[in-house]
Amino acid sequence: MAEDFNIAVAGATGAVGAVMLKLLEERGFPIASIRPLASARSAGQPVTFAGEEVEVQELTAASFEGIDIALFSAGGARSKEFAPAAVEAGAVVIDNSSAFRMESNVPLIVPEVNPEDVKWHEGIIANPNCSTIQMVVALRPIYEAVGIERIVVTTFQSVSGTGKSAIEELFDQSEAMLESGEIVANVYPHQIAFNVLPHIEHFHGDGYTNEEMKMINETRKIFGDPGLRVTATCARVPVFTGHSESVNIKTCRPVSVEEVRRLLLDAPGIALVDDPEHLEYPMPLTAAGRDEVMVGRIRADASEENSLNLWVVSDNLRKGAATNAIQIAELLVSTGVLE
Repeated sequence: MAEDFNIAVAGATGAVGAVMLKLLEERGFPIASIRPLASARSAGQPVTFAGEEVEVQELTAASFEGIDIALFSAGGARSKEFAPAAVEAGAVVIDNSSAFRMESNVPLIVPEVNPEDVKWHEGIIANPNCSTIQMVVALRPIYEAVGIERIVVTTFQSVSGTGKSAIEELFDQSEAMLESGEIVANVYPHQIAFNVLPHIEHFHGDGYTNEEMKMINETRKIFGDPGLRVTATCARVPVFTGHSESVNIKTCRPVSVEEVRRLLLDAPGIALVDDPEHLEYPMPLTAAGRDEVMVGRIRADASEENSLNLWVVSDNLRKGAATNAIQIAELLVSTGVLE
């Protein structure tokens, strides 16, 4: 990484954008300049980067002159509106929204899984859904070793996946519950504090939610396996940070629990936490602030041949969003694709 790059962060004042700024500094990304962008409402606010205050600029089509890499986490509508302008200005866009994920000419990348796809981008690279990222990181070593026929996943997703307003709503509702105050639900259709909502994003006509369809379609695209059988149920839980997943897989060939543990122990981006005798297993509290995908509770599914259960947990703001995006940026630099 001899050269330094001009970086823009669209959505810099949001939950993920703030972590992007933090991680660019934390990981020592080679930066010549940083340009935080946000809505007109947030323009003029200061954000801290490398110990200095940098003024947030309004996100417009003219925001990307001289920018090499534009990290977008400003929502799908703004990505569709402004990402083409960033590409036109000469930047490579790494987009955290769902706006471009399923476009055939846009690579959908998790660096531990399909880094080679970075070579065929046409200006936009999509960051997958947070729950998809952690699942495919955990499953890739198994998929490569013995193949996977079917995936059944149930997610338990924290409120930070929705954004700052959801974090505040969980805090306020929890406080109100403990103090017998009034519960106000604005972000979610029902109270989230001390509750579980089996519903993330809008429902499709077949009863699946948009979040569930993201996991199904994105997993197939990332693995390059359109026939892979995947089904998902996504739930929102009263946790501030960290998504958890119960994953059941049917493999193409037999594999022992011990062999799966060995595969995961040697795999990049994974922390194996699987010692039930000592009550050690992945939890959102221990995953928060970490970049690894934590995997545990690995056991054979006695009800079906060649089947296993896993428990997968990750910090959704880091590996599920900001870290993965910056790893893609690092991949652009290390492979010379940006030059």
